[in-house]
Amino acid sequence: MPASAKCGIFIDFTLKIKMDNNKEPTSLFLHNVVNRNTADRISIGDLKLALHERGFAILLVIFALPIAVPFPYIQGFTTILALPLIFFASQMFLGFDSPWLPQWLANKTLSRQLIALIVTRAAPYLKRVEKLLKPRLIWLASGLGPRLIGFFSLLFSIAILIPLPFTNLLPAIGILIMSLGLLSRDGVTVLLGLLIGLVGFIISLAVLVFGAI
Repeated sequence: MPASAKCGIFIDFTLKIKMDNNKEPTSLFLHNVVNRNTADRISIGDLKLALHERGFAILLVIFALPIAVPFPYIQGFTTILALPLIFFASQMFLGFDSPWLPQWLANKTLSRQLIALIVTRAAPYLKRVEKLLKPRLIWLASGLGPRLIGFFSLLFSIAILIPLPFTNLLPAIGILIMSLGLLSRDGVTVLLGLLIGLVGFIISLAVLVFGAI
């Protein structure tokens, strides 16, 4: 396919996503991200561009979700996902208005088929969580709340980046749940994700410290 045609497809995909991204629940939104993009591979930069108007929270959901869903990944896959998590979480903590990525990271691509499989697997769990989400303790999801979430997401992302066995799941679930809580202005859900992520971070720290003794 000519480059101009591919560009046209992506622009159309981006515009459709931006038109609907504030109206849909996260599970449906992710489903549409996969199904409206016809390319074999999706770059991290393309995802960031298409999802920009939804904010940092949806980007954290997208890159935490594959790690939070039990799945036999190739070696190094979680590290690839941890890098954008670190970049977005640190920017969120620092109070950036919009996401930024260096070109080398923006050019990294993910298989559309793999993303579709992950989204399909995760959809039933996301829908169950979404039924429980509602505005509560809104102060945790507004004002300085997002920066607090960014700080803890950064800690949990670093735990995911460190190649330790069986320590990625809980930090990723923590980021995922905090982000879903932020999207729905649900401070109770944010606190739940924070507690789960902290448990995972402490376990990672314990494995790192005591494993080195």
